[in-house]
Amino acid sequence: MDPHSTAQDVHRCDFCETAIVHSYCDFCHVSLCKPCIPDHILDGYDKHKIVPFHERRSTLIYPKCETHSHKICDFQCENCNNILVCSSCMASENHRGHKFVELSEVYKTKKEVIEKDKVELENLISPTYEDIALDLENQLANLDGGYEKLTTTMSKQGEQWHREIDIVINKMKTEISDMKVKHRDILQKHLNEIKQIQSLIKQTVITLGELQKSTEVSPTVEYCSKISEFNKLTPKVRVSLPTFIPNPTNSENLYTLFGKIIPLSTATEKNRLSLNQVNTSVRELLDVPKLVATIKTGRRCLRNITCHNEDNIWTSGETNEIKCFNSKGSLLQTVYTKSGKFPDDITVYSDSNLIVSDGNIKTVYKVNNGKTEELIRLQGWTPFNLCVTSTGDLLVTMYSDDETQSKIVRYSGSTEKQTIQFDDEGKPLYSGNSKIKYITENRNNDICVADFMASAVVVVNQDGKLRWRYTGHPSVTKNEPFILRGITTDSQSRILTADSDNHCIHILDQDGQFLRYIDNCDMATPYGLCVDNTDNLFVCEYFKGNVKEIKYLK
Repeated sequence: MDPHSTAQDVHRCDFCETAIVHSYCDFCHVSLCKPCIPDHILDGYDKHKIVPFHERRSTLIYPKCETHSHKICDFQCENCNNILVCSSCMASENHRGHKFVELSEVYKTKKEVIEKDKVELENLISPTYEDIALDLENQLANLDGGYEKLTTTMSKQGEQWHREIDIVINKMKTEISDMKVKHRDILQKHLNEIKQIQSLIKQTVITLGELQKSTEVSPTVEYCSKISEFNKLTPKVRVSLPTFIPNPTNSENLYTLFGKIIPLSTATEKNRLSLNQVNTSVRELLDVPKLVATIKTGRRCLRNITCHNEDNIWTSGETNEIKCFNSKGSLLQTVYTKSGKFPDDITVYSDSNLIVSDGNIKTVYKVNNGKTEELIRLQGWTPFNLCVTSTGDLLVTMYSDDETQSKIVRYSGSTEKQTIQFDDEGKPLYSGNSKIKYITENRNNDICVADFMASAVVVVNQDGKLRWRYTGHPSVTKNEPFILRGITTDSQSRILTADSDNHCIHILDQDGQFLRYIDNCDMATPYGLCVDNTDNLFVCEYFKGNVKEIKYLK
C-alpha cells in the first residue's frame, strides 16, 4: 500500500508521512503538512516555492542565467537564435535593440504542441500503424490457405495428365515452396519494421506524457516535434500470391503446357493518414462475374462513364448531353457541353465536381452547380481523355493539330507539371493520331493508357518510364482483333480494359500478366469503364446505350 495514502486516497506529507498534506513545494516537488514547512525551507526561503496543495505544479521553474548566476532566464532573444536571457542580459550592450519573447509564452505554445502531438500519436498515427501491422499479420495468417489452394489447383490439373507429368508437378511445387518462403520473408521483414516504428511511437508517447506533467522549462522548450518523422509512413506492402494458369494437356513440352506460375509481385501503396481509412484487404476474383444491374440511358453510342460511388454515375455519348444516374437508373441531372457537340471524355474530382474534355474548343473545364470554370485551354494540341490522380492532379491525353503526335500532360489545377511522350530511346510511347487513348492511374501510381490504334495497354510509372505493354491474350474463342476502348483499375491494383469487338473485358495484374476475361453478363460492345470506391464495375455498352453494373470480386 502507498504509505502516503489511505483507502480514501488522502494525501500524506512526504516528510513525516503521517500528517495530512497542506502545501506543496513547487521547486522540490514534495508534499508538506503545515508543521513540516519550516524544516523544509531552513536552507533558504528563496530556494523553495510553497503553494497550497491544490495549486501544486503551477509554478514555472526557470533556468538560471549562465552569465548572471543570481538571476533567472525568463526571456528569449529572437536576434540571437532564441537563446535564453535574464533581465540583466536584456539591458546589456550585447542585446541592445534586440527583440525578446517571454519564455512563459514559448512554454505555453510548446505545451500546446506537446498536447497536440500526443493526441495525434495516440489517436491517429499509432492506430494507423496498428492497422498496417494487422494487415500484414492477416496476410501471413492467410498465407498457408492461399498456397494450399494454389497447390490443390495444380494437383487437380496434374490428375488429368499421364504419370510422367509428376516430375513436372514436383518441380513446380518446389518453385511454389520457394516463393512461399520469399513471400513470408517479405511480409515478416516489413512487419518487423512496422513493429519497430510502433515501439518508437509508444516510447515517444511516454516521453510526451512526462513532458506534459513536467514544469521544467528547459526540456519543454528544447522539445522538437517528431510528428513529421512519424507522418512519413512506410509504404503499405501488398504481396500478391503467385498465379497458376493451366494449359490443355499435351504430351509435348510438358512443363510449358502444364501451366505457368506468375511470380510474387509486391505492391507498395503510399499511406495517407485518414480517420476513415479505406479497407484494402485482399479480394479475389469471382469464379463467375455477376450482373448486378442494367441502367438504360435512353441513347445509343454511349462512350464515357465516371463515378466515385453508385449514387452518382456520369455518362456521355455522341450528343451534347452529359447525364448523371443512380444505380437504380433514375436520371438525377443533365448538363450540356460548352461547344454544343459531344464531349471527348468526362471524369470527376474527389469533391464530385464534373470535369469535361471538350476537344471541339480545345478546353478542359469544371462543372459545378451548372456553372463552368475553364481549367485548361490548349494551342496546337487537342485534349482528349482524362484521369484524376490520387493526389488530385489531372492527367490529360492529347494529340497535335497535325495528328502525328500524342502525349500525356499532368496538371495541378491549370499548371502543367509533367509531360510524358517518349521512352528512354526517344521513341514515342503512344501512337500519333486523334484516336481515343483512355487513361487511368493504378494504386501503385502507374499511368495506364489503352491505346486504340496501337492495340496495346501502355503502362509507365509515375516518372513516365515505360514499364510494360500488353497486346492481348491468345484465345481460341476470341477471334476478332484486340481493339481497346475503356480502361480502369480497382483496389487490388488490377487493370481492366474493354475489348469491344470480342465483347469482353481483360483483367490484368499490375505487372501486365493476364488473369482472366469477363465475357458473360450478356455484354455487347463494351466501351467506357469505371470502378467505384467499393469495386463495383460499370460498363458502357456502345450500341445499346446501357450501363451494366458487374460484380467480379469476392
